[in-house]
Amino acid sequence: MTLKLHTIVASTRPGRIGPGIAQWFNDFAAEHGKFDPVLVDLAEFNLPVFDEPEHPRLRHYHHAHTKAWSESVASADAFVFVTPEYNFGPPPSLLNALNYLALEWNYTPAGFVSYGGISGGMRAVQMTKQILSTFKVMPIPEGVPMPMVFQNLENGKLKPADIYNTSAATMLDELHRWAEGLKALRRQHKASLETKAQAA
Repeated sequence: MTLKLHTIVASTRPGRIGPGIAQWFNDFAAEHGKFDPVLVDLAEFNLPVFDEPEHPRLRHYHHAHTKAWSESVASADAFVFVTPEYNFGPPPSLLNALNYLALEWNYTPAGFVSYGGISGGMRAVQMTKQILSTFKVMPIPEGVPMPMVFQNLENGKLKPADIYNTSAATMLDELHRWAEGLKALRRQHKASLETKAQAA
């Protein structure tokens, strides 16, 4: 079976440009051919500031929005986060979404398409990588930074520079290697979670 890649739009604010960039990457991943790509928009889950009464590691979710988000994350074999940079860090919407879950993230690789001004969102990426590692996610070094991204936008759509395409192909190749390498661990992990859920 083809491995499933979730391209996650990290920003949820009005007027965001993330969906157009994420759509470009998701289409590129489909053409690349190594993953079954799925475009995931955090805004559609409408997650409030973390409101589950029990710790995420217990997976005793009380709210429909959490259950839907859990199901989405658990179905993926790899992730690419499409993220801007807010005050040298990731958007609060992304941090909140990460913190909603725990075990669903385990044993997956992750890459980043980051965008913004002169830094291209790289400071947000570096901070998010530290957080992902606590979820047993492998954040790979390869990525697609987009400094001064507004120069490459037209009516909300990305007109990709050649370096974006080259960087995306390199990241997808490496992400696929890690997803394949971690596949057995993910399979064992999911089987263990199912066994615990049945016994509960």
